[in-house]
Amino acid sequence: MAFLDLEKGNIPSSSAHTASSSVVCRRFVFAAFVLSLMLLAMGCSSSQEKEPVPLVTVKAAAVKIQTIENEISTDAILYPHDQAAIVPKVTAPIKKLYVTRGSRVHAGEVLATIEESDLKGALTESQGAYQQAEATYNSALQSAEHDLKIAKEQFDAAQSVYDSRVSLYKQGAASQKDVQDAQIALSQTSNQYGLAQKQYNLKSAEGQLTSAKGKLAAAQAQVDYSTIVSPIDGVVTDRPFFAGETPPAGAPILTVMDLSKVVARAYLSAAQAAQLHVGDAAALVPGGAGTEIEGKVTVVSPALDPNSTTVQVWVEAVNPGGRLKPGSTVGLKIVASTVKDALVVPVEAILTASDGATSVMAIGQDQAAYRTSVKTGIRQEGEVQVLSGLKAGDQVVTQGAYGLTDGAKVTISTPAAEPQDKD
Repeated sequence: MAFLDLEKGNIPSSSAHTASSSVVCRRFVFAAFVLSLMLLAMGCSSSQEKEPVPLVTVKAAAVKIQTIENEISTDAILYPHDQAAIVPKVTAPIKKLYVTRGSRVHAGEVLATIEESDLKGALTESQGAYQQAEATYNSALQSAEHDLKIAKEQFDAAQSVYDSRVSLYKQGAASQKDVQDAQIALSQTSNQYGLAQKQYNLKSAEGQLTSAKGKLAAAQAQVDYSTIVSPIDGVVTDRPFFAGETPPAGAPILTVMDLSKVVARAYLSAAQAAQLHVGDAAALVPGGAGTEIEGKVTVVSPALDPNSTTVQVWVEAVNPGGRLKPGSTVGLKIVASTVKDALVVPVEAILTASDGATSVMAIGQDQAAYRTSVKTGIRQEGEVQVLSGLKAGDQVVTQGAYGLTDGAKVTISTPAAEPQDKD
């Protein structure tokens, strides 16, 4: 009450100085208390404010829908579509060569001739032997036919006499001796007829004739072999001998290749080969040419190579202008399967854990990156098919995903514009 009195000015004058000092002190304490409360409130307010979350700059790409191909790439060796290493069937000097390397030939065209003088002499001799054997056979045949005819006539006559004598004997007009004589005569003519039938079997003469005919055919073949013809259409790629030389037995004197098409032979693992079928689309990539040449799979070997445990696969392709050379190495691409409307992301977006599990950092609507497990499929030229875990249009981190924490805020960098070409 004293304080209130002082404020109202009702304090006795004798106590004015003391009261004034007390009021000042109380006011100072009150002000200090208020200031402390204000400072405390300010401290609590600043402590409650959150520190700003840092943004991580990344690059991202959207999940696309497109066609993707399961492509197997490897190297292959080229072989001609068809090839003939022509080896003479007779050993003799080369008489004449009508072609040289690079000559285009057709099936049945004469390429060379072999010296055939000795062969023609042997042919003439064989022709004479055949003619002689044929004459002997014909003579033997005529003689046998004549003897058989006479023997048959005599047998028939003796049979008729015997039958007549038997009839007369029964009538009492002929004696028993007449019947016996007729029977003896019939037996003799029967034996002669049987012998004539055996002689008519001309196996010996037929064998000699057949042998002579075979020798004649062999001699004729030897003469025919002296003319070398091409078995296929193609190009002469090798001619190691010259006219007048005698090639060793078994040595080819000409090589003809059909280069209108080529066959690329490659060796693939069993797992890769199991995905392929005859007729699958393929492409040959010549070294340095840059232009792919379309082809197709023609052979998938049914067995593994015992040495390399791989499977041989053939791809056939046209050879425009003959620019693909057999024996050279080319790149080979084979399309094992094609998937339309596949979900595809860049291969950089795929994160692979130590246990083989795959995931991506998907960017949500809140601009935060979240680790999302995905199942992948076909890989082709820097892109990967996603079988599950994402949908079309989702944004995934393609650069900066490693070390990025789950739920981290990100900002997508804009790629720099490519400089325009100056005219």
